[in-house]
Amino acid sequence: MRYLMTTGQNSRQPDEALFADMGAFVEEMTAAGILIATGGLEPGGIRMTSQGDDITVTDGPFVEAREEILGFALVEVASHEEALEVARRFRRIVGDGDSVLHRVMG
Repeated sequence: MRYLMTTGQNSRQPDEALFADMGAFVEEMTAAGILIATGGLEPGGIRMTSQGDDITVTDGPFVEAREEILGFALVEVASHEEALEVARRFRRIVGDGDSVLHRVMG
């Protein structure tokens, strides 16, 4: 099963300790064959909506900055429970904030 986890603002401020903790976590997940891809996302983004033949392009798909998605991880795990545990471990590293977990179908 593949899951996409997205994350927004976190309470832990970026510093050398956070980078070290995340580096160790990413290395462990990669070595275990769980982590497929991870990355940060440019703030803002572009929103596209369509209605019939009309396609509207708008800068910044989010109402408030705290709603922005700042990063993602794509993982491959054996179960929903394992995906939740990976997400829990991530949240413990980065501190308070929100993540969204989606199962990737197909």
